[in-house]
Amino acid sequence: MDVNDLRSVVTVVSLIAFLGIVAWAWSRSNRAGFDEAAQLPFAEEQGAEGASRGGNQQ
Repeated sequence: MDVNDLRSVVTVVSLIAFLGIVAWAWSRSNRAGFDEAAQLPFAEEQGAEGASRGGNQQ
């Protein structure tokens, strides 16, 4: 096995890993969790915890 065979194997394994991650990210079973995570920056901070991190102080 020479270095070019190793490079080919690493390329194929990387492609398979990438396609697996894409399939996982686009799967319907993860959609609800990703939608919830996408809304986290817009969530209202509650209590003194938000004020200690520089939250809205009204």
